[in-house]
Amino acid sequence: MAAGAALAAKRGEQKKSSLKGASKKMAESMSKKQLEKLAGTKRKKLPTRKKS
Repeated sequence: MAAGAALAAKRGEQKKSSLKGASKKMAESMSKKQLEKLAGTKRKKLPTRKKS
């Protein structure tokens, strides 16, 4: 989620001042291409819980 927010700020779709924490650091330190790659990564499924 942080990568998506940082990417939106880089594109001008969101104000940079609205970013907090990890997304703010990502927007400052990463390029647009790096953010696109990170934001486009699929989330992995959570492991199934062991039934007790």
